[in-house]
Amino acid sequence: MIRGFMTLIQCFYAGNLHCRAKHLPSASIINTDAPPDHDGNGEGFAPTDLFASSLGTCILTVMGIHSRRKGWDLGRAHALVRKTMSAEQPRKIERLDVDVHLPPGLTAEQIVFLKQAAQDCPVMRSLSDDLVVHLKWIVEV
Repeated sequence: MIRGFMTLIQCFYAGNLHCRAKHLPSASIINTDAPPDHDGNGEGFAPTDLFASSLGTCILTVMGIHSRRKGWDLGRAHALVRKTMSAEQPRKIERLDVDVHLPPGLTAEQIVFLKQAAQDCPVMRSLSDDLVVHLKWIVEV
């Protein structure tokens, strides 16, 4: 039987709508604040910003894993994620638009391979079916 991998993340309320999350294996820390449109000061990532960032970084990470295995350079790849919140209650992420920028010099076959690899992203696989996700692929020249 295959067992899943577990990571521990400890979250703390720091007051004034600020939180801190500590990745226990590495001791890395991320701070959050509520956004201005939800009573906060917007002094850092909102929790929903981290959610959107997770999708963009997961896509890049999975493409990087597959590229490294093939010996390809993905060094200048990046993503721009636009998060749209619902206008009505309950408050939720309604849409994520991700512009995935691929580095120059890739062949058509490599681009198809990377697009397929992006679909293997665990964050993408974990999203609700009612969340609209649009990927736009941009090949840098």
